[in-house]
Amino acid sequence: MTGKGGLWEMVRTVAVAGLLAVGARSVVAQPFHVPSGSMEPTLEVGDFLFASKFPYGYSRYSFPLDALPISGRVLGHAPQRGDIVVFRLPRDPEQVYVKRLVGLPGDVVQMRSGILHVNGQPAALERLEDFVETGADGARRTIPQYVEHLPGGPAHRVLHVAGRDGLDDTPPLRVPDGHYFMLGDNRSNSLDSRVAATTGGVGFVPAENLIGRADLRHFSVDPTALDDLAHWPAALRLDRIGLIR
Repeated sequence: MTGKGGLWEMVRTVAVAGLLAVGARSVVAQPFHVPSGSMEPTLEVGDFLFASKFPYGYSRYSFPLDALPISGRVLGHAPQRGDIVVFRLPRDPEQVYVKRLVGLPGDVVQMRSGILHVNGQPAALERLEDFVETGADGARRTIPQYVEHLPGGPAHRVLHVAGRDGLDDTPPLRVPDGHYFMLGDNRSNSLDSRVAATTGGVGFVPAENLIGRADLRHFSVDPTALDDLAHWPAALRLDRIGLIR
């Protein structure tokens, strides 16, 4: 009897722990890892994040299997320009993206010669030292780096190689009601709202597709250093752990 009771107690403990984990993931914060360099230099490949759900409230995408039977969002507040947002891709909600929100509903967003304009106001750029990127092949590349002063938002670092991706110039794009405009900080290597969803891009992101705000980097590892076991300790990037600025 003692053995059966102990087994049942273990099963119950595991079940409760699992429910608590699912509940925390659904209500408090959801883990996310950065698979690409589209948000460099702010986020790097191998960063592991927590997306806080309290700030924006909840939608059907906040819960496993889209279980919440609602449309739009409940509780929470509207995101702010400059937030780093984790969201479901509108054309394929199974895919999760992370980008910087630069356009609010009603804003007119345009790229002119690589300069972001919001409602006709340019985002001033301040040149910094080049960013050094290590590719999957181990090669090191330098990329021009700037501080971008987002109109009506915070200053943050961006990368930009003029003319690389053909997205340095766009028509004026008005953000529809209930939607947001997302950009990658690595402007020359980001698939984002500059490209319409109908042509394979991100397009405007509906409010209900937002998962949360990327607030905390809880772990970081350099994936290019994991091929050799001897390099594993050096692959840990402990200096990157902390609040995301």
